[in-house]
Amino acid sequence: MPMKTMNAVVAYGKHDYRLEQVKVPAVGQGELLLKVEACGVCAGDIKCFEGGFRFWGGQGNPPYCEPPFIPGHEFIGHIAEIGPGYTGELSLGDRVAVEQIVPCGECAYCKSGQYWLCAPHDVFGFKGKLNGGFAEYVRVPKNAFVYPIPASLPIDKAALIEPYACGIHAVDRAEISADDVVVIAGAGTLGLAMVTAASRLHPRALISIDPVERLRKLALSLGATHAMDAWTKEELPALIRDLTSDVGCDVYIEASGHTAAISQGLNLIRKGGRFVEFSVFAGPANIDWSIIGDAKELTIYGSSLSPRCFPRSISGIVSGELKTNGVVTHAIPLADFQNAFSLAKAHESIKVILIP
Repeated sequence: MPMKTMNAVVAYGKHDYRLEQVKVPAVGQGELLLKVEACGVCAGDIKCFEGGFRFWGGQGNPPYCEPPFIPGHEFIGHIAEIGPGYTGELSLGDRVAVEQIVPCGECAYCKSGQYWLCAPHDVFGFKGKLNGGFAEYVRVPKNAFVYPIPASLPIDKAALIEPYACGIHAVDRAEISADDVVVIAGAGTLGLAMVTAASRLHPRALISIDPVERLRKLALSLGATHAMDAWTKEELPALIRDLTSDVGCDVYIEASGHTAAISQGLNLIRKGGRFVEFSVFAGPANIDWSIIGDAKELTIYGSSLSPRCFPRSISGIVSGELKTNGVVTHAIPLADFQNAFSLAKAHESIKVILIP
């Protein structure tokens, strides 16, 4: 049985996250208690810590966060306790990954099968009623999606299951074919996940863009055919003109989190092309909407979370078909979470994980 108290990072407000001793959560009917093995630090976690309006409200948005809460939604762990009435197939000690959203099962989206768009949209690690994995233990409600993972899978690969599942969904939305020229903006963890997922579809060209040289090199090792610094140089438009007879790229996936990437993508993409927006931005983006309609008749897709993608993420990482080498760069003790946050923002890191 787990201890009565545990270490956890507790968020009280913007920039106000504290390491505290809190009660180990009690498990209810049909619930699980996981002993956390690792939890990734997401770019969304950093934007939440820094006060992003999508999390704390403002600019017409109601607050999503409900403090105090324990952050962290990219966690893996072992089942430490099983609540009464559990009817699943998992057992004590099993190693698992958990999908980030816990759907209500009652709203119109859930009833239509679109559980990842659930109206309450309760994601681990932003509300006290659904605390996350920046802790020694995490309670998993009965409506959560829990997936077994091999005990032998190295932690630096297992910790990428959640972000890689998100990357797979974004690539699914793009409907990439073998004739396509594809641009993926941003080579952080999510952009790299999209690169390796898209490479399996064998597009005619797969171009990763990022201002950081070592990220561009890693993108090439994960399956990109080209990697460029497109923010300050003119080589990318010239390359796309050469590859497409001056038509434009077929697909542009925005995974950088920089608002400038949106207008860049709209300018680079061909008429009738497909634009996938993935990132959560720190502020609003202003774009020329006439490009989308009258000028190019683009198809714009949003990409949210990772519906039905965890099994493919797990199998792809286990088989090596989804490449992971070099993506996890730092494993930091939970008590040193402030340093982990600083590293997650720095160019010398890619994926930072916290170890309780």
